[in-house]
Amino acid sequence: MPDAVSLIQLKRDNVRPLTAAEIGWLFAAYATGEVADEQMAALLMAIYFNGLTVAELRAWTGEMIASGDRLDLTGLTRPSVDKHSTGGVGDKVSLILAPLVASCGAAVPQLSGRGLGHTGGTLDKLESIPGWRAGLSNEELVAVLGRVGAVIAAAGAGLAPADRRLYALRDVTGTVESIPLIASSIMSKKIAEGTQALVLDVKTGSGAFMKQRERAVELARTMVVLGAEHGVRTRALVTRMDTPLGRAVGNAVEVEEAVQALRGEGPADLMEVTCALARAMLELAGLDADPRQAISSGRALDTYAAMIRAQGGDPDAPLPQAKHRREVLTAPSSGWLTRLDALAVGVAAWRLGAGRARKEDAVSHTAGVICLVKPGEYVRAGQAVLELRADDPARFGPATEALDAADVLAIGGEPPPEVPLVLDDVGALSP
Repeated sequence: MPDAVSLIQLKRDNVRPLTAAEIGWLFAAYATGEVADEQMAALLMAIYFNGLTVAELRAWTGEMIASGDRLDLTGLTRPSVDKHSTGGVGDKVSLILAPLVASCGAAVPQLSGRGLGHTGGTLDKLESIPGWRAGLSNEELVAVLGRVGAVIAAAGAGLAPADRRLYALRDVTGTVESIPLIASSIMSKKIAEGTQALVLDVKTGSGAFMKQRERAVELARTMVVLGAEHGVRTRALVTRMDTPLGRAVGNAVEVEEAVQALRGEGPADLMEVTCALARAMLELAGLDADPRQAISSGRALDTYAAMIRAQGGDPDAPLPQAKHRREVLTAPSSGWLTRLDALAVGVAAWRLGAGRARKEDAVSHTAGVICLVKPGEYVRAGQAVLELRADDPARFGPATEALDAADVLAIGGEPPPEVPLVLDDVGALSP
């Protein structure tokens, strides 16, 4: 019979991989309290330093999935496909993508989360719509999927509950930045969700969790393999997150921009990433459809409105507006904006109230940042680059400090070279 101390020592000293049976015992014992939080935290630190083999990661993820329920989508008549983003600044893609891909014939069960720190949460954004609710039962979720084709909701407490406990430990023990632990956390929830196929948007750059492209690619490959091993066709796009995506960063302001995108009026960078992910999702689902035609025809916007109504929201209701606005970050000279740092803008939005420092914190639906100028556009000396929005004007000071403390923008004599936002495509592996 294994014991926690022996397993910690095996992984700490990198003696040999843990067996599937040992990992199975560990999760069962942790669920009953036989393995204490401090022992699991010690093992997580050992994994942080020594990693997990492919076999260990497969077993680890399998136990996380088996710790709870699996959503049953087999009754749907449409092929199911989902998308997950590792998080960025201004990343409102899910709000556009779920109804867009659904309008092309897929079922999109988008189980999303809330924001933490400088990256926004999809549920926080949608909750700025009057009446909209994130908490659906499994039966409600499947019913909306069958009727509308798309749903964006909170993951139920029964899906991969072990991940919730492990993430809380990782968050307070400095073990979040471990590729196998990140991969198992994301994929256990997505696999338990029951989707047939999954496209991952792995962000890299200053505003992303994975700053280095090489690490982002490694994470993408790890998750693609995990998906295939657990019967989910998985593909990952590694996308650039050095500049905020679109012009709006916040909650209600991002919903507004998402609706503009569904009307065919979205910023070019936002549409580039959205359409690339939509095409990948449709290919995995086996559907031959053009996402841009779905937007131009109005089908995608109609599906969005139906999805919002199905979850109690009013898609036609005015979105809340901030009481105070302030233009900041004036250009020191005239020229072409060549850089606008995503991390600094995300931190400013967070300090305005759009994000949270702890999971228990409330967020402001109205707070945010509008990028008045984006890289590649001409700016005149003294022109403001950003507009800050908040209900409490006292928040402008901390937000401005975040911008002043960083090397946020650069101006050049020529337009910056155009660079693709999709950097790598880690193709699907057959389950």
